[in-house]
Amino acid sequence: MFPLRVPIFAVLVSLTVGQYDDYDYQPASQYGPSSANCAQECECPINFPTAMYCDSRNLKFVPIVPSGIKYLYLQNNLIEEIKAGVFDNVTAELRWLVLDHNQITNDKVAKGTIDKLTGLHKILFSFNKLTEAVIPPSKSLDELKMMNNQLSKFPAGSLAGMQNLTSVHLENNELTSKALNGVFKGLNKLVAIDLTNNKLKKLPSGMPSSLETFYGDHNDISSIAAGDLKELPKLAYLRLAYNQMTDAGIPAGVFNVTSLIELDLSYNKLQSIPEINEQLEHLYLQVNEINKFNLENICKFSGPLNYSRLKHLRLDGNNITHADLPHDSSNCLRQASDIIFD
Repeated sequence: MFPLRVPIFAVLVSLTVGQYDDYDYQPASQYGPSSANCAQECECPINFPTAMYCDSRNLKFVPIVPSGIKYLYLQNNLIEEIKAGVFDNVTAELRWLVLDHNQITNDKVAKGTIDKLTGLHKILFSFNKLTEAVIPPSKSLDELKMMNNQLSKFPAGSLAGMQNLTSVHLENNELTSKALNGVFKGLNKLVAIDLTNNKLKKLPSGMPSSLETFYGDHNDISSIAAGDLKELPKLAYLRLAYNQMTDAGIPAGVFNVTSLIELDLSYNKLQSIPEINEQLEHLYLQVNEINKFNLENICKFSGPLNYSRLKHLRLDGNNITHADLPHDSSNCLRQASDIIFD
């Protein structure tokens, strides 16, 4: 078991009404009869007239959306195409667009559709067949989810000026560090980025100083640049498990930053415990090649006020055992409730 492996994104970007998969959702049947102002393929409950429910209906196209609709649910269909004109009545008023679990490709997204939605707050476009990110020109956008596509391209400058954007989920795609360099620059409210299971070889450049959570598990990252984390003074949760990092790729002190609470470097190729800050609370180093317990990298020195705040430390799956724990470690690790070797 992984101690305190809290799904941080669920905390940072949770929505407000109720959860259904990745978004707030109440089935249309809970709201009673449908309004007349609705596409015939869908339901628009009288008690929630700004929502149009078109989900799970085997649709192959997006129906024309009538004026007044702010929340559009199109998930779990067979949609392959978004035709020109379907959003013409709601270009400024549509707030949520949910397109998860369909069959949409970039060449079937007509011009004058998503690129005209200037009022969107959330676009959920996961589990489709996109190879390039499709970004609406909305300065109100606060959540972007395009997980589980085939993304290898992200249009340069497509997020520029989106000062309300707080979370970006792009996991399970084919994005490289080069494709994302500078994409997040200047997004001063962005707190969470998830790039798990892509093709990164290093951290994307230009990530904003507001960032609190970065997930980069299951990539090809082999090194961290000396200044990468200094540019992220609020970064608290950094997960880089299942990468290719070695001691040579980690500059001295690169993880010794006061903001970090959780650091996951498990399933890499490290041979020593990296230098960390005394404020770090959770350190995951299991399944590396560590052969020595480097206490000096956890505590430079110990005293009444100088000690590590580590609560959980995982070292199982390495080349050390509990017998390798230095005899003077108890003062440094006085708050550790869980140190796992086996």
